[in-house]
Amino acid sequence: MNADLPIGIFDSGVGGLSVLRAIREQLPDDNVIYFADQGHVPYGPRLMDEVRGFSEAITRFLLDRGAKLIVVACNTASAAALHSLRQIFPDIPFVGMEPAVKPAAEFTRTGVVGVLATPATFQGALYASVVERFAVSVTLLQDTCPGLVQQIEKGELDTTETRQILESSLRPMLDLGIDTVVLGCTHYPFVIPLIQEIVGPEVRVIDPAPAVARQVARLLDSVEARRVVSGSETLRLFTSGDAERLRSLLPRLSGESGDVQAVRWDGLKINLPQG
Repeated sequence: MNADLPIGIFDSGVGGLSVLRAIREQLPDDNVIYFADQGHVPYGPRLMDEVRGFSEAITRFLLDRGAKLIVVACNTASAAALHSLRQIFPDIPFVGMEPAVKPAAEFTRTGVVGVLATPATFQGALYASVVERFAVSVTLLQDTCPGLVQQIEKGELDTTETRQILESSLRPMLDLGIDTVVLGCTHYPFVIPLIQEIVGPEVRVIDPAPAVARQVARLLDSVEARRVVSGSETLRLFTSGDAERLRSLLPRLSGESGDVQAVRWDGLKINLPQG
């Protein structure tokens, strides 16, 4: 596998930038292509078959641009499509998002853990499998945080409305004794400061992005010799939504800057604008 080929990352929107940020810290010299499907955000309320179709088309788009590994940086897309993507593209390594229930179950002292995720993640077989394997002796309190993804997409990380959404989700959990919060959506790490302010210093908040970045590094180490990538373009970004909005949020959410190219959906095919 050519070490100069890019890592492909996709999400329904800006949430996967939390994973991009962790991957860039772990692998600063690797080329990356990031696809934000903001034309369809949020994925959480959508049918699983619909998300599966989006995920397959985006994967093909990234592979057409040379991606050597695909990071499904979206919990909903991982729940809906990770298994089928591995079947459709058996020669491509995939890294998906799995709610960090296992480390939460190992850490908790009260035996009560809060999980914040989308409806599709909670309903998926992946989440059920993780709970069955690692959390049978733990009480899991679940909340879908309605509207939170949309707030983060707008860059409203510490507004009154965002705080109200999180207060409504977290206060009942605190009353029942949580000492750990699992973030089961890649958008949510961007509001960790606000979450931590609400739950206090005694409650641990688990961001899965660093573990995902380490898994990407392990997979790449197993198939190629690591070396510094030459060339100036190390990050390419595409969105099916508003390119200027994503460009403006990049420095704040990922510490990155760069051009964002808009694409458009034609059924389940992604096209670049002509000209």
